[in-house]
Amino acid sequence: MTTPDPAPAPVAVPTSAPAPADGRLTRVAAPEGVSPSPHYSHVVWGTGRFVAVSGQCALDEKGEVVGPGDAAAQARQVFENLRRCLAAAGAGFADVVKLTYFVTDIGHLPALRAARDEVIAADRLPASTAVQVGALFRPELLLEVEAFAIVPEAR
Repeated sequence: MTTPDPAPAPVAVPTSAPAPADGRLTRVAAPEGVSPSPHYSHVVWGTGRFVAVSGQCALDEKGEVVGPGDAAAQARQVFENLRRCLAAAGAGFADVVKLTYFVTDIGHLPALRAARDEVIAADRLPASTAVQVGALFRPELLLEVEAFAIVPEAR
């Protein structure tokens, strides 16, 4: 029988940006030994109510595709849909701690980043993952984004 390794001691990590005034969320752009990225935070943690938003595609309120073949138009619609979903939970983009991007072509990432940068401040970038997929549920769709947020309990 082997003895399990003891839990590692907590490590102080530098943050990439100051925590919000309420101190709920902490973002770490690059923990020690990890290459920094200007496009996301490697680690985000906080306290509050957890909100999960299902992957959003470029569909309008009638279920019609917005911007067929146009990654930039689709990205803007996706972030508008995310905004509406977050608002339904009493959240906003400042509360987002993780975004997951699903793209049919990794070349769509610049359009996604541009749309994201319109709604999320550079000093509040969430943790992110980008995955290229073979297809989404409709052939006209180029991208999908899901979000996780942490909202103050008082909201």
